[in-house]
Amino acid sequence: MLDKLSWNVFRQTGSVETYLLMKEYESQDQNSREQEASSTDIESTDDLNL
Repeated sequence: MLDKLSWNVFRQTGSVETYLLMKEYESQDQNSREQEASSTDIESTDDLNL
């Protein structure tokens, strides 16, 4: 959501700082998704060990 807001502000203003902020939000979002996926994999493996 914040990345979309940042993109709209960048489009309207051309502010490089806003573009970099958008990229930072995208990176954090991707890292969160990867962590969720890896924690799901660990939980699945734990279930198999029962």
